[in-house]
Amino acid sequence: MKAASVALYGLALGFLALGLRELLTGFEENRCSMTYMFEYPEFRRVSLPRRVTRLYPAYGLYLYGEGVYAQETRNLKLSGAPVLFLPGNAGSHKQARSLGSVALRKAENIEGGLHFNVFTVDFNEELVALYGGSLLKQTHFLHESIKAILRLYKQLKSPPQSVVLVGHSMGGVVARALFTLPKFNPNLVTLIITQASPHVAPVLGLDPYLLSFYRAVRQKWLKSERLSNVTVLSVGGGFRDFQVRSGLTSLPCSMDDPHKMSLVVTAVPRTWVSTDHLSIVWCKELVLATVRAFFDLLDPATRQFTEDPQRKSTVLNHHFIRHPVSPVGETQRTTASFLESPEAWSEVNTLRLAYTTPKEGQVKYFLFALSSRRKAYSHFYCRSSGLQDVVSWVYGCMQKNGSSCVQAVDLSMGTEYLPPYKVLILDLNDLSVFTHLVVAASNVNGKQFTVECEWQREQSQTVTLSVPHVLSLGMTASDVTVGSSGLLHTVQLKHFHQVYQAFRITVSSLCKTPRERLSNVYRLKVPWFREDSLTTATAPSVTEISGMLHTSRPDNFSSAILQLHTAPNCQYKVSVRTSLPKVLGQVLRFCGPLVPVYTAVTLLLACGRQLALILKSKETSSMSQAVAKSFEPHKVILPVYGLHVLLSCCWFEELWSSLRLPHMDSLAPTVPDSETVSEDSAPEQWPLLLSPLLYVMGAAVAFWGSALLRIAIRVLSLILALLHRPSVSRGCGSLPSWSLLLGAVCLSVVGSTMCGALAIVTAFMVHLYRVLRLQMTERSLSHMLNLAPQKHRKSENGSAGSECNGSPLLSEEVLQEVRGDLQLHLCLSVLFTVPVVLSAPSLLHWLRNMRYSTQLDPDPCWPHHVPLIICYLLLINCNTDTLGKSKVLRVASWLPLPLSVAMLSFSALHLYRISYFLLAALVPMALCCLL
Repeated sequence: MKAASVALYGLALGFLALGLRELLTGFEENRCSMTYMFEYPEFRRVSLPRRVTRLYPAYGLYLYGEGVYAQETRNLKLSGAPVLFLPGNAGSHKQARSLGSVALRKAENIEGGLHFNVFTVDFNEELVALYGGSLLKQTHFLHESIKAILRLYKQLKSPPQSVVLVGHSMGGVVARALFTLPKFNPNLVTLIITQASPHVAPVLGLDPYLLSFYRAVRQKWLKSERLSNVTVLSVGGGFRDFQVRSGLTSLPCSMDDPHKMSLVVTAVPRTWVSTDHLSIVWCKELVLATVRAFFDLLDPATRQFTEDPQRKSTVLNHHFIRHPVSPVGETQRTTASFLESPEAWSEVNTLRLAYTTPKEGQVKYFLFALSSRRKAYSHFYCRSSGLQDVVSWVYGCMQKNGSSCVQAVDLSMGTEYLPPYKVLILDLNDLSVFTHLVVAASNVNGKQFTVECEWQREQSQTVTLSVPHVLSLGMTASDVTVGSSGLLHTVQLKHFHQVYQAFRITVSSLCKTPRERLSNVYRLKVPWFREDSLTTATAPSVTEISGMLHTSRPDNFSSAILQLHTAPNCQYKVSVRTSLPKVLGQVLRFCGPLVPVYTAVTLLLACGRQLALILKSKETSSMSQAVAKSFEPHKVILPVYGLHVLLSCCWFEELWSSLRLPHMDSLAPTVPDSETVSEDSAPEQWPLLLSPLLYVMGAAVAFWGSALLRIAIRVLSLILALLHRPSVSRGCGSLPSWSLLLGAVCLSVVGSTMCGALAIVTAFMVHLYRVLRLQMTERSLSHMLNLAPQKHRKSENGSAGSECNGSPLLSEEVLQEVRGDLQLHLCLSVLFTVPVVLSAPSLLHWLRNMRYSTQLDPDPCWPHHVPLIICYLLLINCNTDTLGKSKVLRVASWLPLPLSVAMLSFSALHLYRISYFLLAALVPMALCCLL
């Protein structure tokens, strides 16, 4: 049984390690370019009113500057457009230097003196993603900072009326929280850009303040119509960001709102890279897109940001969603006239054109007749490499004179950037008024480039490929071969629409003739969310693409699509195979918060197992055996399944609501739809199906974690033995009643006046001392019995000196009693570790802010830390005999199972509730020491 348990938990730990490895390292290398400062950066502090400084002594407001600009703005007489950067969790205000430096450099090349004043807020690098008690303070300070910034521009003829906010991580959530303040004027902020900000839900719900903060922000933005003038752009980091998955960055607003946009950085034109949680701030490609958008948003008349919501949406769409090459806002087709000689014109009668300009400059135009192609073909595809700076290059001919076109309309507005070239796809149904298409291929400046165009039939160049089932584990593969004709092919990946799916997509290209070709571009396109990813490859080559999703498919959407921009005269084979490591990585990415819940469930059931053994035979087992024998997932998972089924019935849901019971917890939704983020919405079913796997992973963490603690106790007891004389007393490390009472009072006062987590950790350390002394006693007894003669082992009068409470008999029975007590307290220590870990963020926050305040306010450990401390201290003196004689033991041994079911039902999102359920189990155990 023991070997089987070790094998099971070893395999589970292997799966967990494989998933973690894939989650932390299974992504592309960092392809972001670093942003550098050309001059020494300076952060000039902006004075705030004394009232604000007194209320928020740990915070500050700064103006970024470099070189001459820093000297010019020393007296804070500003004339630019204000931009305020907000750092996130443990973020520094100095992270604004990338945005500020690029904005300064670009302003040097802008005529008219248009520029920005980049401000930044110092939030003291607080851990607001783990401790939510500071979020409201940060929001109020942000409000005061915005008012202080606008006061700096009062001397201008056209002072700014609003401030643009750029928020990183939790800074973006704080930016949206501004609108929940009762005295905040919504006109002060009309544009917010967030980077890797978890808008849907917190990554970990470790305290109630964090979740109540999110609840207030969500309700404000979903129900308020006054926020229609506020434009928000949320950018996710992609798979490199394992701290905040990109699905959480989706704005919980109506999908029909044109002023609320969510996307992943891999889909941003001219960026096309994935960023980790920190590099999204300094990634040059993304910073350039942001700064370009800011300059296009400036009104030359006022030299400030435009207040027109339509203009803001148009500019952000241009730079972040679909870059059409043409200038911002240009949507009308312009008319062009050609006066070139007939020698510059060539009519193309073939299905495909591949043309490379000569080194010497020349004027060249190609004509494509539409009349002979309309019935046989549906689209005209054209791409150009080296013409990125040319806006107009494809026209629709309206008047033809001989072999040349005289009058034409520019059709280039639909051009789209791809990494190696720009692409234009025209639907022939929209070209009924034209007779010919004109492709301009002139290189008057002598710069070489390549143009490839062809007629396309959409149906013949679209194939369907059913992806393998996720349980195939990579044993089978689905593949399809794409013909050698065509520059664009579409592979519809049927049934690929859930986040728990993960594939290795291999694209192999085989070309008939060896020659230089334009690069291939493989685009994994997701119809329901802007999370496209692009991969560039040469031909011939074998390229592997990670097929994973950030969001699941809502209703009425097709599956994911693989778009292949291919080379002519090459054959392509697309193979899709399920990847077990990537599947495990996706499971941890989306269901990772459930693993600590299952770990706590396993530890609680193991403790209940120990109590049941004491009730039955007054004996205990080792922690590993307790975890192994309490592994009964059906007893926990099936009731949760049944509760979900019952809640799907209207009558039971009404009864549940009438009793004012809380809604069952569910993880943050994976579907980008505002209606799914409310707490009373139905949870997604696929995490429930993964419950057995997650349970095994949580049990493996409990099994090996307890084994690691056991080893640590043995090592620490050896160190502690240098400070204590050997003892063989069963009561070593226990405390007298007056000490327990005094300790409970003192720790309760400390927790109430300073920090509850500090009191919990202190009580845990006191109990840990008891465990260490028991370990020392067990070692001493074992050594003495091994050295003692056999007659002394059997003697009833043989005794040994004691350093603690009395002189027990030196016998195997005493050793077994001490071992039983040690195993019991080891089990309690592992269980006590869970509330300590959950309260650690608030303790860290308190330690970092001690110089500003000695009391943590608000304290997420209040008031449950008082009964938790009392339970810790009372259980210090407990032993197997005391528990075995207690009248409450039967109740205490029965409670862990229903509490485990409740913990699993109500703690998936609210992780802090784990401490409440453990407290409900610890109170009867503590009463066993008294009754």
